[in-house]
Amino acid sequence: MIRPFFFALQFLTRLPVPAREPMLSETEQGKSLLYYPLVGLLIGLLLVATGAMASSADPLLRAVLLLIVWVVVTGGLHIDGLADMADAWIGGQGDADRTLEIMKDPQCGPSGVVAVVLLLLTKLAALNVLLLQGRWEVVLLIPMIGRLSLVATFLYLPYIRPSGLGATLAAHLPRAQAERVLLASALLCLFVLGWHAVGILLFCALLFVVCRHMMLSRIGGFTGDSAGAICELTEATSLVAAALLL
Repeated sequence: MIRPFFFALQFLTRLPVPAREPMLSETEQGKSLLYYPLVGLLIGLLLVATGAMASSADPLLRAVLLLIVWVVVTGGLHIDGLADMADAWIGGQGDADRTLEIMKDPQCGPSGVVAVVLLLLTKLAALNVLLLQGRWEVVLLIPMIGRLSLVATFLYLPYIRPSGLGATLAAHLPRAQAERVLLASALLCLFVLGWHAVGILLFCALLFVVCRHMMLSRIGGFTGDSAGAICELTEATSLVAAALLL
């Protein structure tokens, strides 16, 4: 059990992990998806700890510090996916092959830059509201909710690349266990946030349905960049929903 967790931690964050053991089997790599929400909780704990250490700072400054830590800890992994998706979706002009071709381009175009700037501004503004209200339990859970969207993406969308890590994860994800992870995580949100969690999760579910429809319609499924974009959009949506509802 510990090997898939460390695999997930190493992939989703820049946190140090124990020295690499022999390469995980494909089955173990698939199981690593089950630990994505746990990695999200760990990121949330780091954000809460950062806020505690900067407790005397102005709330806006604390929000900036939290956002910096958030990006550094994750290495901007999913932000890069959002940028690639924005470039591909606009530049692809409705053509599936062109969209997939642009997603492979490592350079970031103007659409990607604008998408990232808007995302970070939205996160910063919502974080500032939540910190003014002292809603640290929300800060704890938001990274977990974002990574729940990754589990849902692998569950409910087909992966369209023929090879690579994403193809391995999709082929070997234990689907029944993944559904239980989704349910358990939703119940944890309900326990911590009360009935407000229902509204937050409904906003995220609506976002997922829209993204799923768009990706199925345009490219017939998802790629790693698509999953990263969904994760970032889910985090931003849940932050905004929490700031409005709580």
